[in-house]
Amino acid sequence: MNIQRKIDSNYLKIVVAAIIWGSSGAFIKYLSLPAPVISFFRLGIPTLFLGIYFLVRREPIFRNNVAILLVASVINAVRLFFYFIGFLEAPIGNAIMILYTWPVFAVVFSHLFLKEALPGINKLLLLMALAGIVLIYSDKPVSLDNGVFWGMSAMLISAVLYASTVVIFKRESHKYTHLQIVFFQNLVGALLFLPFFLGGLEQLTLHKTSVASGYAFAVGVIGYGLFFFSLKRLKASNASFLTYIEVPAAVLFGVFLFHETLGWNDILGGLLIIAASVLLRKK
Repeated sequence: MNIQRKIDSNYLKIVVAAIIWGSSGAFIKYLSLPAPVISFFRLGIPTLFLGIYFLVRREPIFRNNVAILLVASVINAVRLFFYFIGFLEAPIGNAIMILYTWPVFAVVFSHLFLKEALPGINKLLLLMALAGIVLIYSDKPVSLDNGVFWGMSAMLISAVLYASTVVIFKRESHKYTHLQIVFFQNLVGALLFLPFFLGGLEQLTLHKTSVASGYAFAVGVIGYGLFFFSLKRLKASNASFLTYIEVPAAVLFGVFLFHETLGWNDILGGLLIIAASVLLRKK
């Protein structure tokens, strides 16, 4: 009985983490701060918290060759910038569905750079995901004045960049603990966006600062902390599958808090993307 409760608790932690991640779009739209300012909070708060944690524990983290991790950290900073633009400009539902093309791109990058196999069935799943992207874009006019189109395009760039960081961090993960990986993931971006934060202080009220800091801590520390804690105790495939709860969670936040609606093409395109991503990650 105790073992069963422990297993259930670990699954629940993954679900809670996914729901926390799914709240990102709602927080971003509510704050309505410039993307570089939100990026600083999202990257700076986890960096500060984990930096203090490692300092108190006297845990050495700048060991081995961290150059590759720092490059990945730069890429992660750029991808978060586009991530925030995506949620600021596009409906939450559209943005989160486009974001979840990242496992598809990760498969491609793993094939190109890690020499992992790419069987025929995976190529078909890649085409399925591409069809989903086309469907979601199908009713969005291509125009310089169309914020939704540019927001979705920004999120697509974010998905590509995120996939590249996943491949890099996967390659280096055996050298570091999960918390050290999270620290390096955020470190460079926190420094890069610090000037934008200092330059945008006049836009920050005590309320917005508190909400932005709470959001960054919830997503960057609690969400990833719960995920990595449970990942050690569950099969990676099961844990990864549960993270897809982020998608319906984000859609529901958009519907109930911002009265967003999804067209048939959005729903069908999203289902194709999620189905392709799930099947690819199970292989």
